Amino acid sequence: MLALHLAAPVTATVLSPPVTLHQLLTGFQTDALILPTYGIEVALVVWYVACVRRLRQKGRHWSPWRTASFVAGLACVFFVTGSGIASYDDSNFVMHVVQHLVLMNVAPIFLGLGAPITIALQAATRPLQSRILRVLNSRPVSIVTFPVMAAAISYVTMIVYFLTPAYSFSLRHPLFHDYTHLHFLLAGCIYWWVVIGVDHSRWRMSFPAKLAYLASGIPVNAILGIALVNSRLSIDPAAHTVSDTHAGGAVLWGIGELILIAGLAIFFVQWSNYDRREAIRTDRRLERELAERPDALAGGTLGLRPPQPPAE
Repeated sequence: MLALHLAAPVTATVLSPPVTLHQLLTGFQTDALILPTYGIEVALVVWYVACVRRLRQKGRHWSPWRTASFVAGLACVFFVTGSGIASYDDSNFVMHVVQHLVLMNVAPIFLGLGAPITIALQAATRPLQSRILRVLNSRPVSIVTFPVMAAAISYVTMIVYFLTPAYSFSLRHPLFHDYTHLHFLLAGCIYWWVVIGVDHSRWRMSFPAKLAYLASGIPVNAILGIALVNSRLSIDPAAHTVSDTHAGGAVLWGIGELILIAGLAIFFVQWSNYDRREAIRTDRRLERELAERPDALAGGTLGLRPPQPPAE
């Protein structure tokens, strides 16, 4: 499996082209395979905004932060697949790594915080709601969103792509390369939405379990980065030098850990907000019960210990 270490040593002479600001700003992709994705991204933004307007017409409030987060997620997808950064994805290994990190770990976080499933259910008609719920509760969706399966899909995707000939194959087959973009994005959504997504999930984990879930990615990311940094071979001798491979591995390791730290920060904020809401609910429940039964406090039926007489 670890093709980088098992293959015969090959000295690559192909240097990755330097990254220039001009290319990043002007190198938009216009090939036939990428153009349809622009239409899909625009359609998703229009759909989301239409759902928000429909909720307003029903007198419901929708957080503008969720809208901004969803749009930011789609902007991340466009940035790494359609802008100048995508012009380097088959020639500069560092930029290729950045592209896949954003698709798997940055865009899914923003999209998940946008709660697209929740707004789809709230804005849809009853028949459409039923169809959406049937899909969400179907066996295939339940299997892939099971936390252990979600983590396995993410980790295996990264390991197979960067430590087997899959990477070289993607450079030489544009259709497969575009498929990997979609695969990384979906795998990232499955991974992140389980733990920090706002949408309701069939698999409800406690916050300590979510913390363990995120922590499990630390050694996987480190092992993958170390394997590339310490490799004696190029990940693809026809496209990159060994030093390119080492640089990409360092970026994958370093930025991957930074993204994980950011994910943990979001997780702890959600945990803190949950505890605050639970405390408010408990206080309101006690106040309501006390208002309904003023004698409950004296009798200790609200879970509060009645005053005790002083000891003699």
